[in-house]
Amino acid sequence: MARIPLSEALVIQGPAGRLEALLETPREGVARGIAVVCHPHPLHQGTMHNKVVHTLGRAFTACGMSALRFNFRGVGASEGSFDDGPGEIADALAVARAGRGRVPEGPLWLAGFSFGAAIAIGAAAELAADGLVTVAPAVTRVAGMDRVAPRCPWLVIQGDRDELVNVDDTIEWVNSLAPGPELQVFPETGHFFHGKLVELRKAVAAFVHEVGPGG
Repeated sequence: MARIPLSEALVIQGPAGRLEALLETPREGVARGIAVVCHPHPLHQGTMHNKVVHTLGRAFTACGMSALRFNFRGVGASEGSFDDGPGEIADALAVARAGRGRVPEGPLWLAGFSFGAAIAIGAAAELAADGLVTVAPAVTRVAGMDRVAPRCPWLVIQGDRDELVNVDDTIEWVNSLAPGPELQVFPETGHFFHGKLVELRKAVAAFVHEVGPGG
């Protein structure tokens, strides 16, 4: 079983002020890259401490990468106020640049849950990220983004009983993309992956291992 990673609280300068962040690094060896993980909707209690976001971070550290979670503007100790998407993408880009400064070697991945998944998609396309993981993506919000779909290795995970993101909408959206991401539908799983967090961590880690951290 993987050891608990080292944790370091960070303050990152974002476009709307300081952003609260947490960098987790594997205890063994040098990090083989970094993943920036984006949290759910700020106006619905979404923070970097969300259980799905925490699970995503641990999946990456289990693969030997550092994981950088952060609070969007206006959440926790992060300055600024909610911007309904564009500002949060700018926050993610600033955090990714700061993360690259801390872990300059190896690939850069983006990941996110729900609203954070939509933000990760937008940021990944702009950064030309090496990999992307999106859990229960807010597909209606993603569809409204005027951005090119990321071309990196990309995993989408969706619960078939998601009460907030309709699984059929997700399947239709994935099928509309070219190149399309890999889609895994978890059976008997709601939006918050209650009782399925271990399976979620294993699925993400398996995908990262399969494609290689550098895509």
